[in-house]
Amino acid sequence: MKVDLVLRNARVHGFDDLIDIAVTGGIVTALGPKIVCEAVSEEDLGGKVAFAGFVDSHVHLDKACILDRCSICEGTLKEAVRETAAAKSGFTEDDVYARAASVIEKAILHGTTRMRTFVEVDPRAGMRSFEAIRRIKAEYAFAVDIQICAFAQDGLTQEPETLDLLDRALSDGADLVGGCPYTDPDPVQHVSLIFDMAEKHGVDVDFHLDFDLDPTASNLPAVISETLARGYQGRVAVGHMTKLSAMPRDQLQHLISDLHGAGIALVTLPSTDLFLMGREHDHTVPRGVAPAHLFAQAGVTTAIATNNVLNPFTPYGDASLSRMANLYANVLQLSRDDELSTVFSMVSDAPARILQTPYGLKLGGPADIVVLDATDPVSAVREIAPALCGWKNGRKSFSRPAPLLHRQSDS
Repeated sequence: MKVDLVLRNARVHGFDDLIDIAVTGGIVTALGPKIVCEAVSEEDLGGKVAFAGFVDSHVHLDKACILDRCSICEGTLKEAVRETAAAKSGFTEDDVYARAASVIEKAILHGTTRMRTFVEVDPRAGMRSFEAIRRIKAEYAFAVDIQICAFAQDGLTQEPETLDLLDRALSDGADLVGGCPYTDPDPVQHVSLIFDMAEKHGVDVDFHLDFDLDPTASNLPAVISETLARGYQGRVAVGHMTKLSAMPRDQLQHLISDLHGAGIALVTLPSTDLFLMGREHDHTVPRGVAPAHLFAQAGVTTAIATNNVLNPFTPYGDASLSRMANLYANVLQLSRDDELSTVFSMVSDAPARILQTPYGLKLGGPADIVVLDATDPVSAVREIAPALCGWKNGRKSFSRPAPLLHRQSDS
């Protein structure tokens, strides 16, 4: 058998022993121990875990890396929205491209192969950010598949020009539409307008939702109602949902059932939510991170994602989903192997379902392969295992060799 590439001695989910992975024409053509073949290229993975790569289902490339243009005095959500809205007016297409490229390159080197990025279109940003991210999507396709969500961050009902810009972005290649009811004077109408736009263009929906710690008033019922009324089950995601962290377990059980019944996915964003929530407390500060693993255990599709990098929403970050998975496990006090296996799924196959994209190392599937410096997914979460190398459609997209320790000789 002649193949383009064979990777030897890999640990792959579903196989008890080390296996080889053979690739031809960008497709996985064989999986098994000691494959006999003639390969153009061959590498020994030395027993490291190989998988289809991390999937980041919620990130903002357009407003990353703007700490030099914003002030952080309060560290609140209100301040972050205000500071970022002011900064957007000064964005240029090349500026957005450069900042987004710096983040996307970090994500690739950390093993991300698929991503959904929100891009704000409104009277302040116009279409400049959208055009920049379209260029990013095309020029980094060699390493990562990017979905663009045309996003209304600053409301709709008080700013109807944004609706026209969403329509234009979706006509010009945006993959889905997103809304942010908590910034709109009429959040229920905001939800309805976003669904109207989604139906018009036949695309999925992604909301930033319930971004506070008040366990009472919620915009989730409006999203569930519209999802069911429009037959959008399996096509809607909600991000943040920090309100869930303030609810007792019996109240959560009702919402778990509601989300499962409506086929709505939940995305938690640990870094941002930890930074912004609970600012009014001076002791016993609440974590503010939605317990998404409880929803996952009940069959709800859930994910852990990056959200923002180096801006007023999150003044740190490196686009590493390995680090984000470990952060989530720490914050939610998860330690058992089965719990950490769920966490790994929340940055890999589960968000791939949200993006509705083919995923997994399997015969006949795309040869998207990332190798981590770990022997299994659970260890990868425990140790924040770095990515060592990766292939996209069978072509090597990055390499990041493990560091070597140089001991001085006894002489």
